[in-house]
Amino acid sequence: MDIAVLLPCYNEEAAIADVVAAFKQALPKASIYVYDNNSSDQTAQVARDAGAIVRTEYHRGKGNVVRRMFADIEADIYLMADGDGTYDAQAAPELVQKLMDENADMVVGARAKDQGEKLYRPGHRFGNRMLNGVVRTLFGEGVTDMLSGYRAFSRRFVKSFPATARGFETETELTIHALKLRLSVFELPTHYYDRAEGTQSKLSTYKDGIRILSFIVFFFKEIKPFLFFGLVSVVLALISLGVGMPVVFDYFETGLVPRFPTAVLSMGVMLCAVLSFICGVILDTVSRGRIENIRLSYLSSPALSEEA
Repeated sequence: MDIAVLLPCYNEEAAIADVVAAFKQALPKASIYVYDNNSSDQTAQVARDAGAIVRTEYHRGKGNVVRRMFADIEADIYLMADGDGTYDAQAAPELVQKLMDENADMVVGARAKDQGEKLYRPGHRFGNRMLNGVVRTLFGEGVTDMLSGYRAFSRRFVKSFPATARGFETETELTIHALKLRLSVFELPTHYYDRAEGTQSKLSTYKDGIRILSFIVFFFKEIKPFLFFGLVSVVLALISLGVGMPVVFDYFETGLVPRFPTAVLSMGVMLCAVLSFICGVILDTVSRGRIENIRLSYLSSPALSEEA
């Protein structure tokens, strides 16, 4: 059973050596890969000296690094963590074992609540809760720590993952990928530590939060277009009725249309509502076909039980 530990890094010179050493100790038979995102410090050299296999992704953004890692690496089990030392490497065997025991597709290392409350910035903590709630509302289910970067994956999951995200919204895409294919997902609580001295978080509370929320809305439209455009259609229809009904009442009372531009506006908005509904019906068929193709890609790789 080949296990690959994937560590995306950007300017983690101060922490990466300890992270590599910790995962080597936790998973001695695993291959440790460090993907340097074109750092301006000595991250790549320090990781290489620590014994990791180092590769460089020049397109900035964690999503770009994840896309490259998943495309390059061939393994039976993939374990991904950040290179900043915030995740507990000693929990890695437990994540891998859970993946194997349950024949699962993804196991999320959910940051322990007591530690996350103390070490996670208030804005990040609130944003994580809000995004978890939005995903659960839109898709009917989810995980408790959607933004966790500590995850174990099956080969099936990795090789069917579209990887369209560019930045920190990649964790959201990982979760939504599992939800849309209805894959087997588990969570395990893991310790979460403060960043190593001399390093700083690359996640912007507001900028990346807005980007992630926009990404969720985009995926909602892509995965459930009938519901998305159906809601748009209902809103437009209500606006049309709100604008047009007074004109209709005036017509029944006087036999005249005194506000002709308002009537035209109401008809135009109602036409947009009908078109939106039709688009939802058509795109729902397209979306189902796309998901079926991704499902076939998922099934083209052997299950963990077959590899074992």
